[in-house]
Amino acid sequence: MTSEELREEVKNALDKIRPYLQNDGGDITLVDIEDDKIVKVRLEGTCTNCAVNQMTLKSGVEMTIKEFVPQIEQVISI
Repeated sequence: MTSEELREEVKNALDKIRPYLQNDGGDITLVDIEDDKIVKVRLEGTCTNCAVNQMTLKSGVEMTIKEFVPQIEQVISI
């Protein structure tokens, strides 16, 4: 998988998650993918100050991205 294909698959995964975040007044943006293994995202809107945003990041975002792109090892919020 090329870096561009990887980016597209990660974006597809984020598109699956986005409606749930937007429903709660938040959103997510792909910032970067390092070494084709670490995805950096930016949580936006109400997600930035949400008390459970790290849980959302790990159990929702990271799990979904890994489902689409198993080679991803970690998702971090910047």
